Amino acid sequence: MRLELTGRHVDITPTIRNLVDRKVAKLTRILNDSAVSAQVVLTREKYRHVTEIAVHMRGDHVLAGKTSGATWTDSVGRAIEKIEQQAQKVKGKWAERKRRATSARVLPPPSLLPAADEVLPRIVRASRYHVRPLSVEEAARAVEQGPDGFLVFRNAGTGAINVLYRRKDGDFGLIEPER
Repeated sequence: MRLELTGRHVDITPTIRNLVDRKVAKLTRILNDSAVSAQVVLTREKYRHVTEIAVHMRGDHVLAGKTSGATWTDSVGRAIEKIEQQAQKVKGKWAERKRRATSARVLPPPSLLPAADEVLPRIVRASRYHVRPLSVEEAARAVEQGPDGFLVFRNAGTGAINVLYRRKDGDFGLIEPER
């Protein structure tokens, strides 16, 4: 995410920049790759420290927060809290939109639908995780130590995506793509 930091009647010191970077990084964790840019304006008005933050997100969403406080830590922290609340609301709307039923156009033709007495297994969407480059031996150690019986990883030797899984007999199985 691109960060634009502006100071009005304030010199932007490395300490202030680090404070803003840390607080905005918290938003990045919440919004993942949805946040495009953030503009932070810090203003000093007599004894007040005023912080204005605008976060631009995909889909023309703009989250804004303006607060004042006695210190920069207080002011920036409260502005970030306001934006976090807005971000949670937007993410909730996105998740709710994904849960809606499919339309009739998307359903397959009736001849391809399973019979009423045939029960298909339910597909449960797992959370996303980072595919790391590992050797096969490192992946085997990770499967042995982890709670799952499998691991999707990028083979460090070939660069291809592989799957390592625990077989019923206790050995490991390796799935590699054809070349």
